[in-house]
Amino acid sequence: MRLYGTYVPAKWDEQTIEIIEDHKKLTKITAEFNFEGDIEGIAKVEYLMFYSSFDSEDMHKAHAFYVGQIRIIGILQGKSGSFTVNDMGTFVGGGATSELSIIPGSGTGELEGISGVGEYAADQKGCTWEMEVSL
Repeated sequence: MRLYGTYVPAKWDEQTIEIIEDHKKLTKITAEFNFEGDIEGIAKVEYLMFYSSFDSEDMHKAHAFYVGQIRIIGILQGKSGSFTVNDMGTFVGGGATSELSIIPGSGTGELEGISGVGEYAADQKGCTWEMEVSL
């Protein structure tokens, strides 16, 4: 089944691990998102992000690559539980795009056995996600 929705960042805690050559850096992010649409709930996220360039005056000018895991807890079309996805993406020109894949065996509750892939996009206009899942 194809699922759609939006999300809103509720928490973003980014810590610099290392500055490299004054214009590159490695960071770790702990974040939370509120999901709406075909999935209603929250997402708890851990990211590692490498900035190949950044401007400390305007982070929207940054270019970065990130990997993370997102644990989504909530209700998917009337079924409650949670699942975790691998997230791999890029941030460029003030926008993020990611490819998502549900980790096998990560589903709980009524979402046990869930599988699938998806994507999301986020910029100053908003955040949207889309997934193709099987239960």
